[in-house]
Amino acid sequence: MSPAAGVKAPLLPGSSKSAPAKPPSVSGAVFNVSTSIIGAGIMSIPATLKVLGVVPAFVMIVVIAWLADISVEFLMRYTHAGDTTTYAGVMRESFGRVGSILVQICVMITNLGCLIIFLIIIGDVLSGNQLEGSVHLGVLQQWFGIHWWNTRAFALLFTLIFVLLPLVVFKRVESLRYSSAISVFLAVVFVGISSVMAIMALLEGKTNSPRMVPELDNKAAFFDLFTAVPVIVTAFTFHFNAVRISMVLCAAIYFAIGLFGYLLFGDSIMADILVNFDQNSGSTIGSVLNDIVRLSYALHLMLVFPLLNFSLRANMDEFLFPNKTLLAKDNTRFWSLTLVILAFCYLAAIAIPNIWYFFQFMGSTSAVSLAFIFPGAIALRDAWGISTARDRILAAVMIVLAVVTSTIAISSNIYSLITENQS
Repeated sequence: MSPAAGVKAPLLPGSSKSAPAKPPSVSGAVFNVSTSIIGAGIMSIPATLKVLGVVPAFVMIVVIAWLADISVEFLMRYTHAGDTTTYAGVMRESFGRVGSILVQICVMITNLGCLIIFLIIIGDVLSGNQLEGSVHLGVLQQWFGIHWWNTRAFALLFTLIFVLLPLVVFKRVESLRYSSAISVFLAVVFVGISSVMAIMALLEGKTNSPRMVPELDNKAAFFDLFTAVPVIVTAFTFHFNAVRISMVLCAAIYFAIGLFGYLLFGDSIMADILVNFDQNSGSTIGSVLNDIVRLSYALHLMLVFPLLNFSLRANMDEFLFPNKTLLAKDNTRFWSLTLVILAFCYLAAIAIPNIWYFFQFMGSTSAVSLAFIFPGAIALRDAWGISTARDRILAAVMIVLAVVTSTIAISSNIYSLITENQS
């Protein structure tokens, strides 16, 4: 199960032990997993290159993808060995009910954070943002000027009511299969156009010179490097059920868009790269491409939003009302949870319009637990006696790296926050 699926969703599709099922196709798995992985994470990857430098960022993406592949292998092996087909079930077999509850909580936190990030990015595209002392206009403001109806609060509210609400009221996730295919296509459009723009700028000599390694002026700058790690970790969190092709594909896409985005905007790159595409390109075609890039990815996120909302709603219902009837059969519960989730995400996206904070928080807490700490702990616990010495070493290394980098990232953020408030 990925965080983008319900707690009772199988780690092995069609692996029900009561009845055989038609095995899923590799192409179908690649599309579904890629849709889950390539969500909002890709937006902040270019900003990690600014913090880390090109070479360390590439190494970090490869290492995290490799560790994610190992964690998937652990989960699949224990799913085969045990009597359950879910992530929560595997944790329950290893750590009892506490393990199952921890997975539920982390899934809910991660899904909720991602939904908020989606809304922040959609707001950036439609109504722009003002971060780090710079003002970036949204598509609506560039087209029609600045008015009350295209402010961030109103544009997001309109999108929430007339676009997202009709999509999230579906009671079966299968109803969203076509929107998933479209969302992958829109993500490819975004990556393709961004890459072409960067290559054209490179050929014309208009790109910024990227830093190959980070600038370490002082001790604080060194610890700031660790704040980029949670962003990449979050980007790879939705990887359970993954086929290796998806992992390689997503790692390649992440580095490509990170490099091309950094080449295009250099150190002026924002936490949400879409914000940078408001710049005047000097030609009509360039302006049209800028708008297509922003709108295609905003639409992509609008179509992925219902998938994560479905997961979050199902997990919240199971957590809060474990003994109630099926959620789909209780309209009062269904609508209450749906509206509460949408309202909370909307208010959070308006109050904190910066995706970097949410990426760092999730990447240092719930996301890193789901991606690395829990799978490593399952292998070390070895409830079925199938872990090898190599598995235990890798699991221990995975957990230590996750805990150390997350602790340093959290400490660095707290230190930076205190320093900013004092100044």
